[in-house]
Amino acid sequence: MAELAAETRGAARPRFRLPLGRKNGRLSSLAFLAPGAIWLLVLVVYPIVATARYSVLNESATRFVGLDNYKAIFSTDAILTTFRNNAIWVIVFPFMVTVIGLILAVLTERIRWSTAFKAVIVMPVVFSATTSALVFRTIFDINPNVGVVNAVIQTVGDWIHSPGAYPTSTTGQPVSALVASGVKLSNGGLISTGTVASGQAIQLGMIGISPNTLALLHARPAARPPARTGSVSGVVWRDFSPSHPLARGRIFPDEDGLPDLHVSLVSASGAGVSSATTNSSGQFTLATPKAGGPYRVSIDSSNFRSPASGPVWLGTGSVTPTSGLSATAQALFSVPLIDLAMILAYLWMWSGFSMIIIGAGLASLNPEVLEAARTEGAREWQVFRRITVPMLSPVLIVVFVTMVINVLKVFDIILNMAPGSSQAGASTLALEMYNEGFSGGIHSGLSSAIAVILFLLVVPAMLFNLKRLRG
Repeated sequence: MAELAAETRGAARPRFRLPLGRKNGRLSSLAFLAPGAIWLLVLVVYPIVATARYSVLNESATRFVGLDNYKAIFSTDAILTTFRNNAIWVIVFPFMVTVIGLILAVLTERIRWSTAFKAVIVMPVVFSATTSALVFRTIFDINPNVGVVNAVIQTVGDWIHSPGAYPTSTTGQPVSALVASGVKLSNGGLISTGTVASGQAIQLGMIGISPNTLALLHARPAARPPARTGSVSGVVWRDFSPSHPLARGRIFPDEDGLPDLHVSLVSASGAGVSSATTNSSGQFTLATPKAGGPYRVSIDSSNFRSPASGPVWLGTGSVTPTSGLSATAQALFSVPLIDLAMILAYLWMWSGFSMIIIGAGLASLNPEVLEAARTEGAREWQVFRRITVPMLSPVLIVVFVTMVINVLKVFDIILNMAPGSSQAGASTLALEMYNEGFSGGIHSGLSSAIAVILFLLVVPAMLFNLKRLRG
C-alpha cells in the first residue's frame, strides 16, 4: 500500500485538456452567427449608410450637393404639409389608442363573455392596412347609399328636418329654375303672380322637375279643379308638354300634376290663412273666411329642402378652430377631415393590440393592493384612477411609444384610403418619401433626405422603448 502511494505521488499529474467542442467554441459561435450578421449588414446597415450617402447627392447620385436636399425639404410647401400631418398622427393617435385599449382591457375583466369580446376586438389586427383602408374608404363614402357614416348622418338629419318632396338636388337646379307660368320667387319658395278671391280657381305651372321624381311620387295627369264656394281651388303641374314643347300656361293631357306639394293661402298683409297638400293630380283646395281677399297662393320653401348630407370625409375639407386665432394659427391648427377618417380606421386596426398588451399588464397587478383600497372605502373610479393607472403606467408608456413609432412611418393606409385628389393634403413623410423616390420621376436625393429625417425621428422613440423594456 505504501509503495502504491509513493508511486502515485511520484507520477506526473496529467495536464487538463479542453474538449474539442469547448476549445473551438468561439469559432463555432462566430460561424453560427456569421450568416445572420452578413444579412444584418446587407439588409440594415448598408441601406442606412447608402441612404445617408444619397441624401447629400443630386438626383442621379453623380454630384455632391451637401445639404441642398435638406433645405428643399424645409422650403417645399407639400413636404411641410407632411410634417403637419405626421404631427397630427403623433399627437392624436397614440393617445387615443392607449386610452381605448385601457378601457377595453378593463371591460374584459368585468364581463362574462370576455373571450368572445376579445376575439372580436382583436380580429382587425390580422387584416392588412390595405384591406382596412379599402373598407373604410367605402364606409366614409360621400354617397349615403354607399357610405355608412353619411347614411347615419342623413337619417338623423332627416328626422330633425324632413326633406321636401322636390329637393333641388334631384334636378340639379336652384329654385329659380322651377319658375314657369303664374308663379315667381318668394322667400326660398314660390308664390302666385296674380291674386285670387274666394270661390275662384288658379293654375300654377312649374318646370325643371325631373320625370323620375314624379314617377316616385306616382303623379297622375294634371286637371284643373272646379271652383268651390268658400274656398280657393287650384292645380300645380309640370308645365312642359312633349307634344307642345313651347306652350306655357295651358294644361295638356300629357302633362302631370305635382303631388305632395305644401301650399298656403296668404293674405295681402302676408299672413297665412290656410294650407293644404296637393293630391296625385296636383290639385288642392284652400279654405277661406266668409269675407276677405284678395289672396295669393304660396308654394312653401319646405317643398324644396334637400335631404341632410354628411361632410366629404375623404375630400380636402378640414376642421378649423376659429375663436381667438389668427389666420396663420388657424392654418396651423386646422385638421383635415380625411386625417380624422384615417385615424379612425387605424384605431379600428390597433385597438385590439393595445387591449391585449394592457390586459396582460392588468393581469400582473397585485390584486391584494386593489382589494385593500376597496376595503378602505375607495370607490371603483378612485381605485382605477389612483391605483390601477399608476401601477400600469410602465405598460401604458410602452404602448404609447410603440404607437408613436408606428404612426411616424404610417404609409399604406393613406396610399389606399385617400383619393388621388386629396392624397397630397393627407400625405405623411413615409408616403412623400415613396412618391418622391418611385413615382413621378425618381428623385433619389430628396427621397433619401426624407428617409434620413424619418429615421432620426424614429430612433429616439425606439431607444426609449428599448430602455423601458429592459428596465
